[in-house]
Amino acid sequence: MVQQSRKNRSRFVKVKCPDCENEQIVFEKASTVVDCVVCGKVLAEPAGGKAQIKADILETYE
Repeated sequence: MVQQSRKNRSRFVKVKCPDCENEQIVFEKASTVVDCVVCGKVLAEPAGGKAQIKADILETYE
């Protein structure tokens, strides 16, 4: 019996808001709209799989 290892392909990313420069962590496959907690600008929108990130990506966490 061969056991396949399933690597976790989902990640979190640290993004920087283009308006207020606040940094926050969002899920790469967000299923809802993610707003900046400081100014309310949309940082990520769902796109059927990976979210469309509308901010600068600073780091990626596995």
